[in-house]
Amino acid sequence: MDLFQYDFMLRALVGALVIGLAAPALGIYLVQRRLALIGDGIGHVALTGVGAGLLLNRSPVLVAVLAATLGAIVIELVRARGRTSGDLALALLFYGGIAGGVMLVGLSDASSASLNSYLFGSLTTTSPADLVTIGVLGVVIVVTMLALRPALFAVCHDEEYARVSGLPVRALNLLLAVTTAVTVTIAMRAVGVLLISALMVVPVATAQQVTRGFRSTMAAAMALGLFAAGAGISVAASADTAPGASVVLLAIASFLVVALGAAAWRAARRRSRPPAGAPVVEPHEHEVVLG
Repeated sequence: MDLFQYDFMLRALVGALVIGLAAPALGIYLVQRRLALIGDGIGHVALTGVGAGLLLNRSPVLVAVLAATLGAIVIELVRARGRTSGDLALALLFYGGIAGGVMLVGLSDASSASLNSYLFGSLTTTSPADLVTIGVLGVVIVVTMLALRPALFAVCHDEEYARVSGLPVRALNLLLAVTTAVTVTIAMRAVGVLLISALMVVPVATAQQVTRGFRSTMAAAMALGLFAAGAGISVAASADTAPGASVVLLAIASFLVVALGAAAWRAARRRSRPPAGAPVVEPHEHEVVLG
């Protein structure tokens, strides 16, 4: 039986494809800045927002967006002022965010199933309103990352050079922070706050195995994100597995296949080359004299 004949599965597929496209489009800049794990930190802060929303009987997603955005701005300002390292700021977000989220959820009347839906994703329960939110914000994220690609690349590659060039470095850094917060929040419905960093980072790491330029890496990562999202939902529908975990495991499997294939290709090319210092014999013609 084709499960995609049901509306909830179609909504799950469309939502996963949007997030699979948007997450790597943002993730490539985070990888470039060596902030691959920032999605986890912001995700834990978003969990605090979810707990606050459940406790106050407000929309958990809306409160999570506000909490994640505030956390992202704080960590960017702390990092920019140099008062602490980026790793320490991320650690504070990790531990403070998850502790605050668990405490607030415990104080509310929410069930453990409700908490698990945000921790590990619950894409099959996506409502039409959720899908509209995911679609609109996902399109905004992709368009922003593509439209500002030269400026964002300059800031992520060499912040001092970008500042000397006249780019608004602080504004662009804050834009990346806020965009990361929004991406994490909308992806809670797909893969959960504990797995969102994988969808931001793994397709980018996979694309880097076979591409060289930034533009080609970005395009390949977005294509791999789409593949992992679409195939993951299909596997989850047929095998009755968790959609978020299926998407992430397929993304990791793609990385392993591509990495092994690229390594085998490089090894084969090395074997086909002549050893260093070996004489090169030029072909020549031989004359044959018949007597």
